[in-house]
Amino acid sequence: MRMRIRELSFILIASVVLSAPAVAGLAGRIGKIVGKARPGDYAIHIVEPNSRTAVYSHNATKAMTPASNMKLITTAAALRYLGPLFEYRTQIGLCDGTLVVIGSGDPLLGDSVTDARYGRENGWIFDKAIRGLQERGVESITDIIIDTTVFDDQRVHPNWLESDLNRWYACEVCGVNYRGNCIQVTTSNQGGRVVVQVEPTTSFIDVVNEIQAVSEGPSAVGAYRTRQPNRIILRGRCRDREGPFDVAIEQPGGFFGFLLAEHLIRAGIPVSGRLVERPFDDNGRFVPVAGYTTPLIDCLHRANKDSLGLASEALLKTIAAHESPDNKNGSWERGRELIGDYLVGLGIPHEEFHIDDGSGLSRENRLSAQAIVTVLLDVYAGDNWELYRTSLAVGGEDGTIGRYFKESAYRADVLGKTGYISGVRSFSGVCLTGRGPYLFAILSNRSSLSRDAINAIAQAVMDEYRRQD
Repeated sequence: MRMRIRELSFILIASVVLSAPAVAGLAGRIGKIVGKARPGDYAIHIVEPNSRTAVYSHNATKAMTPASNMKLITTAAALRYLGPLFEYRTQIGLCDGTLVVIGSGDPLLGDSVTDARYGRENGWIFDKAIRGLQERGVESITDIIIDTTVFDDQRVHPNWLESDLNRWYACEVCGVNYRGNCIQVTTSNQGGRVVVQVEPTTSFIDVVNEIQAVSEGPSAVGAYRTRQPNRIILRGRCRDREGPFDVAIEQPGGFFGFLLAEHLIRAGIPVSGRLVERPFDDNGRFVPVAGYTTPLIDCLHRANKDSLGLASEALLKTIAAHESPDNKNGSWERGRELIGDYLVGLGIPHEEFHIDDGSGLSRENRLSAQAIVTVLLDVYAGDNWELYRTSLAVGGEDGTIGRYFKESAYRADVLGKTGYISGVRSFSGVCLTGRGPYLFAILSNRSSLSRDAINAIAQAVMDEYRRQD
């Protein structure tokens, strides 16, 4: 579905529907919360969406670092460009004696959270492929081809910190992703010897155990990359048990292909040739063996509710691939352009945004609070609001705000997306008050507002617009 540009006029700070005392009351509440915070280091914009009346605004047009609130923009743009019925489709099939994996950029292939929601067992993807081969009487495989060309070859964003690259939130972004492109590591002290467990078990990753077993004192374990790809050194002290924790791997396409080969061999289907990552041209000879689909809504949930960076980065690149003539080579560069076009089409001035990645991990991203609310208004006014709203974390119940807003006055009625990188905190979403919904965006740079203060602003909206009987 190609993007339909729809103009949204910017909101004037007025009191057309809401009474002036109510607006003043909210301003007073928020004023007490922000206290002596540096005025230039935070931005707030709160809007009643049906009248598009701004009930509170501070620095609303100032472009600021949004952290993970960037995901709200990426997921909204994905809905606009891809449509709510979009599905990722990954295929495994045969071409003569060669097994071929054609990636779609699916960020949730083998994702443990998504698999748990659907009751899928660990390794189900490989089991399905093996069954498909056995049903066709396949007894051996020569080569395995991994086609990742739906995305370009730039798997690591240039503006991500090198020190973050082994963390789950900064994993590589590939045309074939598996398990969030991470391994899960658990260490345990067993009688003075540290035992390391890695899931999934594979010889594709070389894990070196340099952990010291201790009986007292501090206990912590870290994973460190080396110059050799996928050689990971574990260091630290283990008193009892550490983990499980995720460690990002390199070369995700090869990771999936190697795991596939290992599962085939264990199932009695030998692999005699090479594992190669390259484009595949079937010339009509491709015979499907197994297929895997992931609906867009699942990706929105993982990006917004759980802040999964891979989901939002894959969506950005998918937008780029989807808008290309051959549906291939989705890139950060083209994805940024298209998301920028979406924002401009909503009437957002260029000076109020700069798109650098899809997840907000890059410190080069910039968004104004007004830009975020304008995007939320666009979704609210369209046909996909309920679908989008269900992707947000729910206060007191799930996602990144499940531990906040547990009081009955706020529980399940504050929905949104949090954001955090060093020195930056953000929170944007919707308050479902007694007088209807209110869309909000709160951005704090240079640590001007604490998380408690930001949450208190959302609570102030709920308190101010509580229905009075």
